[in-house]
Amino acid sequence: MQKKRWRPLVVLRKVLTCAICSIALVALFSVHVPAFPSSKVPKFSDPFKLPTQHEIKYQRLSAERSWTQELAPPHSKSPLPSRKLDSAGGILDLEKLWKPPSNRDFIPCAEPGLNYTPPAESRGYLLVHTNGGLNQMRAGICDMVAVARIINATLVIPELDKRSFWQDSSNFSDVFDEDHFIKALANDVKVIKKLPKELANATRAVKHFRSWSGMEYYEDEIASMWEDYQVIRAAKSDSRLANNNLPPDIQKLRCRGCYEALRFAPRIEAMGKLLVERMRSYGPYIALHLRYEKDMLAFSGCTHDLSADEADELRMIRETTPYWKVKDIDSREQRSKGFCPLTPKEVGIFLTGLGYPSNTPIYIAAGEIYGGDSRMADLQSRFPLLMSKEKLASVEELEPFRNHASQMAALDYIVSVESDVFIPSYSGNMARAVEGHRRFLGHRKTISPDRKALVRLFDKLEQGTMSEGKSLSYRISEIHRRRQGSPRKRKGPISGTKGMDRFRSEEAFYVNPLPDCLCRKELPSANVSLVMR
Repeated sequence: MQKKRWRPLVVLRKVLTCAICSIALVALFSVHVPAFPSSKVPKFSDPFKLPTQHEIKYQRLSAERSWTQELAPPHSKSPLPSRKLDSAGGILDLEKLWKPPSNRDFIPCAEPGLNYTPPAESRGYLLVHTNGGLNQMRAGICDMVAVARIINATLVIPELDKRSFWQDSSNFSDVFDEDHFIKALANDVKVIKKLPKELANATRAVKHFRSWSGMEYYEDEIASMWEDYQVIRAAKSDSRLANNNLPPDIQKLRCRGCYEALRFAPRIEAMGKLLVERMRSYGPYIALHLRYEKDMLAFSGCTHDLSADEADELRMIRETTPYWKVKDIDSREQRSKGFCPLTPKEVGIFLTGLGYPSNTPIYIAAGEIYGGDSRMADLQSRFPLLMSKEKLASVEELEPFRNHASQMAALDYIVSVESDVFIPSYSGNMARAVEGHRRFLGHRKTISPDRKALVRLFDKLEQGTMSEGKSLSYRISEIHRRRQGSPRKRKGPISGTKGMDRFRSEEAFYVNPLPDCLCRKELPSANVSLVMR
């Protein structure tokens, strides 16, 4: 009888024990196997809204493939690059790698002031011959918009450089949205597509505008030319306007011209946005501007890790390119001063040192890498998910843009501006242009390698006095803690410099449009409306 009385209690105790164990197991798994946080991918700004993507076919990545071979991404988004997922600290580390710097409440403020007036009556026509690659021409075009306003000129759609190293035959309308450019600037400058027929044979004043010139130069010396000429032709467009000490409305006009009016041609934008969408199918990604093409190495005289034959080839290119003024360059000295682009191998060490895991998706924004696959092998082994235009798009999709360096560069520009992290291996024209655009759009994360400091570390690795690991990673991370694109005022000239060297040492306007085109918003306690300063 006593055993029968206790039997229900025994059964109840077993049931309760099982329930408690089940609850404990659920709690254990919820702590140690957390769901990975969703990727915080920034929405596209108005000029970069994605079109509907066609169905994307997945092909498995093969180790034998050339790094430039076509690769289509999977339908579903791959897991985010993971590291230390068994600890909360690991997840925090990952979030930190992708987290953009605080914008400190700075927002775009490129609209003209209250006293700004429509363009005055035109005194003549300004023809512009741009020079350089895509981004050098972009900056020059935006400056010439401001110059046209200053001298009361009608701006004729600029002529793109067809004689530079790249030999690109593209016209303005092949690269940029011509109609949008004209319409967007209607309240600032009158822009026309062609010079009127009656002036086709008129005498033109061909002028090399003085570099980094201010208002006085254009209002006095250049504007006075209208007394003798109806047409002025700017022989060059790069760096013809001062970075600083210009009226606020002129500075804001430069930003409106560059970030609002100068849109890429519709077919370039559509293809660029499609590349971004396909890249994002892998999760957050780095856009790496790997400036390691033949022209860059020849121009800079950088031959580290190259063979003697390769160094000779680059030297011959430099010596036979007439508009490159410096011919005799000491490669070791260039590198020790931080004037050389990082090699693909050095970039791999740098990214690993920053803490990015091996399955981080990386878009290579570049032309043909000098040395091809063999030079990319070390970076490829560290980060297998190396993508490019040629991998993400089919031959047919890229066919309209091939053999046009400016159009191909424009695709890289779009993918770079919209990336989660942008890293340039060298501070060239594209690196500066993308950095400035990303600052204007909200200070998106841009890591600028300190090449001079990194070279010292890389040399220690080669000499065997340092090895990769926690110590190297800590030093690389500390060096770049404040080089991630956070808001700051544009840097002025280096102390002690004079003349043109003083202007040359300034940070370029389009690298950092703060304070001219970015203002801080405030929320006063007594008023909910935004106040700009």
